[in-house]
Amino acid sequence: MAAQSTTAQSTTAQRTTTERATTERATSQRDAALSGEAIDAVLAWYEENARDLPWRQAGISPWGVLVSEIMLQQTPVVRVLPRWIAWMERWPAPADLADAAPADVLRAWDRLGYPRRALRLQECARSIRDLHDGKVPSDPVALRALPGIGEYTAAAIGAFAFGRRTVVADTNIRRVIVRALTGARFPAASYTSAERSLVASCVPEPTARSVRWNQAVMELGALVCTARSPRCEQCPLARHGCRFLALGRPEHAGRPRKVQAFEGTDRQMRGRIMARLRTGGPAPRDELLLLDPADAPRVERCLVSLVADGLAVVRDDGSVDLP
Repeated sequence: MAAQSTTAQSTTAQRTTTERATTERATSQRDAALSGEAIDAVLAWYEENARDLPWRQAGISPWGVLVSEIMLQQTPVVRVLPRWIAWMERWPAPADLADAAPADVLRAWDRLGYPRRALRLQECARSIRDLHDGKVPSDPVALRALPGIGEYTAAAIGAFAFGRRTVVADTNIRRVIVRALTGARFPAASYTSAERSLVASCVPEPTARSVRWNQAVMELGALVCTARSPRCEQCPLARHGCRFLALGRPEHAGRPRKVQAFEGTDRQMRGRIMARLRTGGPAPRDELLLLDPADAPRVERCLVSLVADGLAVVRDDGSVDLP
């Protein structure tokens, strides 16, 4: 009985400690805030260090902003830039893309990766043409209803295309805010309501300043407060109470960074098949199976998944081609 009592007391103590830590963390996040001086410092840094990207230029169409946001999902700027320029020259308005052949769309997407985004972008263009007179809607609800437009993308388009005060929270922004205000090296795996409130608390007034802030903190995360090697000595927040820096840049505070395997994966094989179809036209199935003679079942599995995703079709003669 004494052992059971001790175990129960230990469990209760552990629960109390956990609850206290959770409460203290929630309180610290709720009370945390960036000072006006910190926000000013980030904005000043951006004025000096912002990259000259075409989708940020004055006069760019909402469609150009939308295309950039879709292309930039999980893809670095250096790969997106030439594809965005070529894309906008070929399809400068939603109606232009809506009428394109899907095979041409996939070829133009080239090696940006995750090619389903290309087809979703075309679906989005068709919805804009058919439901919104060919113009990207500014209404937040209408934006969210478009194919492929989620919470983040709608907020980014609202801010960067229409100049609205929105809470933009891409991976870079989330990382900067979480590091600065909580000290964690990485944000949680999922975008929680508590983190949403944290990010929202940093968005300044007035509206024009909020739009610039979203651009600035996103750029800061991309260039300085990076996932792998944050350059804190260059960060404008270093002199304004960054908790991550104050805690000694804790290595394991928060979600550990995951290195996604690629070599030998189905994703890699799907990319190889798509590259062959983009550049060489229809391919006999037997030819595609030779992409990995040692694991033909994997190639076959990837072929089946590409067809199921609408990224490839099987012709009457048995060859595989772009749709």
